[in-house]
Amino acid sequence: MPKPLALVTRMDAATEAVWKDTLADALPEETILSFRDMSAEQRLQAELAIVANPDPAHVAELPNINWIHSLWAGVERLVAELGPDAAPIVRLVDPELARVMAEAVLAWTYYLHRDMPAYRLSQKKAEWAPRDYRHPRDVTVGLLGLGELGKAAADRLKGAGFNTIGWSRSPKVLGDIETVSGEGGFEHILGAADILVCLMPLTAETRGMLDARRLSQMKPGAAIINFARGPIIVDTDLIAALDAGRLSHAVLDVFAQEPLPATSPFWAHPSVTVLPHISGPTDRFTAAGIVAANIRQWRQTGKMPKTVDIKAGY
Repeated sequence: MPKPLALVTRMDAATEAVWKDTLADALPEETILSFRDMSAEQRLQAELAIVANPDPAHVAELPNINWIHSLWAGVERLVAELGPDAAPIVRLVDPELARVMAEAVLAWTYYLHRDMPAYRLSQKKAEWAPRDYRHPRDVTVGLLGLGELGKAAADRLKGAGFNTIGWSRSPKVLGDIETVSGEGGFEHILGAADILVCLMPLTAETRGMLDARRLSQMKPGAAIINFARGPIIVDTDLIAALDAGRLSHAVLDVFAQEPLPATSPFWAHPSVTVLPHISGPTDRFTAAGIVAANIRQWRQTGKMPKTVDIKAGY
């Protein structure tokens, strides 16, 4: 009989129970126990932890786990809180999440491309003010980050006719999509993009990466979409760039503090669209299927899926 798997989350009990049932349906051969319901002996027996932003103290009470499977794609908080001595961490890599994120990138790119923020302000002023149409081929969309999410978004944008450029730290080839890398490539994409989409992970290197200096290198009148993590952009520098008219608009789905406090200047800023972190929701059914497949592979072969590079942070 396999030893139990521990489900460790900061979810409320009802939400966690739904996830536990979904995982149990995907893994009927396993015994999945909520950490809060495990005895001291069961915590010692647990071989693997399935987690969603767990309390590090709870993970520490599972001393014999071989590895940790995250239910989320983003793992920067998990890596930071568990520290370098934690068991190997596997993040969720879900094609459905990539599809949904690519869908959101395309939707909000259209929002900016078709001047929706301007029409919103015109309606508020009761102004009838048609704007000239721009063909997608005349609009350059720059993607920062070419991981699984960035690749899927690039394909959707290219398919919609946008002039698409992707940036990554190291060189990548992405079919017929233009890609750039390194410092020179970063400066190029900042200066070329009419709409800049941020999909990078939050690491020590990317925290504050889009600051006043970087924002000043962007094409005058460009817009920005942040679907990555809030701290990648320096909030005060972004507001200053918008107030100065150097940037035209910002669509923000992620913030340094979430939920976004009611006192944040983003709420009322005329050049900001605030979203409640909805661009890439995790589908629990596809996520459970991927977790199940990874655990079965490990049971059958002893091989773990690709683990997070703790130094890199993802």
